[in-house]
Amino acid sequence: MPFLSDSLSRIKPSPSIAITTLAGELRAAGRDVIGLSAGEPDFDTPDTIKAAAVQAIADGKTKYTAPDGIIELKRAICDKFQRDNGLQYAPDQVSVGTGGKQILYNALMATLNPGDEVVIPAPYWVSYPDMVRLAGGTPVIVEAQLETDFKITAEQLEQAITPRTKWLIFNSPSNPTGAGYRKEELKALTDVLLRHPHVWVMTDDMYEHLVFGDFTFCTPAEVEPRLYDRTLTCNGVSKAYAMTGWRIGYAAGPKELIAAMRKVQSQSTSNPCSISQWATVEALEGPQDYIETSNAAFLRRRDLVVAELNAIDGVTCPVPDGAFYVYPSIQGLIGRRSPAGVTISDDETFAKALLEEADVAVVHGAAFGLSPNFRVSYAASDDTLREACSRIQRFCNSLS
Repeated sequence: MPFLSDSLSRIKPSPSIAITTLAGELRAAGRDVIGLSAGEPDFDTPDTIKAAAVQAIADGKTKYTAPDGIIELKRAICDKFQRDNGLQYAPDQVSVGTGGKQILYNALMATLNPGDEVVIPAPYWVSYPDMVRLAGGTPVIVEAQLETDFKITAEQLEQAITPRTKWLIFNSPSNPTGAGYRKEELKALTDVLLRHPHVWVMTDDMYEHLVFGDFTFCTPAEVEPRLYDRTLTCNGVSKAYAMTGWRIGYAAGPKELIAAMRKVQSQSTSNPCSISQWATVEALEGPQDYIETSNAAFLRRRDLVVAELNAIDGVTCPVPDGAFYVYPSIQGLIGRRSPAGVTISDDETFAKALLEEADVAVVHGAAFGLSPNFRVSYAASDDTLREACSRIQRFCNSLS
């Protein structure tokens, strides 16, 4: 349509949102569809956080705030970075946005010029490349493999960097794989970045608190303090505190970058919801026992799903370090045919056939930049996951 912007031709709608929406429509039409496509905890927001929001309403804290967050929340974020990551920031180094996605988008819009490159490890969160394109940049995809637990190597990063590289987007634990970089693995990457002072680091630490076993989370500026002045450390409360609908993300970094992001936000959404901001103060400063309780449930669910999927001939499901996703390979199923006559030629045909013939909604791997895989979100009840895995098993076993 000539009326629309040319920039829209460079991007596509979010595949994960599209599949989640389709699953909802099928359920509304009477289909017994199990949706494992949404990246959203199924737990309720903790009562203390909800109470803080109610109190904020009662206190009349319902007006505009500063474009990128109230000072009370910025101070709480500074305390969080010091407490959890050993990183020292002042409030004027902090930006609060309407969800983690806006924080990343603001930073890219504030910094990218045509021809600038952004290195993105794959598998990646579906929105990274399109946000780069929308901001006028060029995504440079570096493919990690199953054999390296879906983590890129220092050698791959070195080869991807050019004089045009402006950012590395780094996500650990990962959406969609749940893979996490251990300190020595991350140090190998930061050593590469030290050799390229024109490259900045944008970390997406949204799953920081959702980690299992002996895995210890770390973030680039924590591992290599010499990167502090060119790192934007991004986080939020959506996943750790089951606050996806509250829409609060935040980041800390150099003052000049934060000021530029503030300018972008002041001319787009302006401030995040005032009530959500006060609820987030409580999330960061209040009791943290919720995280341990929810992690225990996620660990149990992870082990259930990994075991069930690995029992399927033709499917290989690695054990993730964190988040609430698994990213199994279906390499062994390629070329087989479903009972409805669909040839499984790639992970997209697999996901479509699984939905149509088994009523299970998952996201195909091509959406995340690495095939042939699919993503399962195990942020669902144990009974739901057992039934979903049983359906996936039956479908896969029916392929000929």
